[in-house]
Amino acid sequence: MKLLTPFKLGPLELSNRTVMSALTRCRAIEDNVPTPLAATYYCQRASAGLIITEATQVTPWGQGYPNTPGIYSDEQVQGWKKITDAVHKAGGKIFMQLWHVGRVSLPEYHGGQLPVAPSALPMSGHLHTPQFEQKDIPTPRALELSEIPEVVAQFKKGAQNAKAAGFEGVEVHGANGYLLQQFTESGSNQRTDAYGGSLENRLRFPLEVVDAVISVWGADRVGYRISPYFDFYSMSDANPVETYTRLAEELNKRKLAYLCIKEGPSGPGNGKTALIPLLRKVFHQAYMVNQGYDAHSGEAILGKDDADLVCYGTQFLANPDLPERFKRNSRLNQPDPATFYGGGEKGLHGLSRAGITTKHK
Repeated sequence: MKLLTPFKLGPLELSNRTVMSALTRCRAIEDNVPTPLAATYYCQRASAGLIITEATQVTPWGQGYPNTPGIYSDEQVQGWKKITDAVHKAGGKIFMQLWHVGRVSLPEYHGGQLPVAPSALPMSGHLHTPQFEQKDIPTPRALELSEIPEVVAQFKKGAQNAKAAGFEGVEVHGANGYLLQQFTESGSNQRTDAYGGSLENRLRFPLEVVDAVISVWGADRVGYRISPYFDFYSMSDANPVETYTRLAEELNKRKLAYLCIKEGPSGPGNGKTALIPLLRKVFHQAYMVNQGYDAHSGEAILGKDDADLVCYGTQFLANPDLPERFKRNSRLNQPDPATFYGGGEKGLHGLSRAGITTKHK
């Protein structure tokens, strides 16, 4: 089974090609510091070839959901250090996903001030306040030109802190409608300065962030995540094929460790151009796919050489020993969405172990 074969990711030797996807859990209750429960949670899933942490904000301004962890304070660094120590002791490897939500936030997270974005455009959607009250997302304020270098510096500091916390590398979150994608796409970026308008200008900020993170880690320990057809939070782009081909080309020039694309095994649907094979041709380092894969479809895409690594999300939530279950063809526990988020232990461990489950007939 190719999913279970080793893979060399830059300088790292991964034990298999299954990657635990970034999964927000909303459990960093006190000062956005990950708790000891998080150490248990990640350690249990150390048999993944690579773990990517839940999205972790590089600044308080990067938060948009309750109780998500940060990587901008000494206390947060120490909290994450306990997690990386536990994962390494269990034989695993772990990257941190660096995050800034941009306009996908509420004033309640920012002392009553509006969240920031490339442009002050209204958007659809609602979020929960820190007290878990549901509210519509307000129209954000546009970042001033003078503020953009500060945000780049926050990503660099987050990368430095992730290194101090003992991670093997970092993933830059350029997907799911958050700040880097907001700058990338024409529907959310209507600036008229050097960071908007042309595709070159719209890519300027994401690439400055990537370059800042590379300056800390080196390119071969930095990944980047994209979701070209993500349309929640009023996201859109006039030409996603052109936009993401150019972005992939630029990331390839920098020789990043990997590019992760969110596109499922059946493609994007609705007559849209499938980007997995297209971007595979222009990005020549490790290529990772994410969104709805199971053992069969993961094995199939590796077999076609359309990917090198396959991300699994909710399947890892319910099955901490997922690679072993794939190996034994064991029955998979079904994810329980009621346990995905929150501060308690329920839903942390998954269910029974692969070795004592019944195989599919």
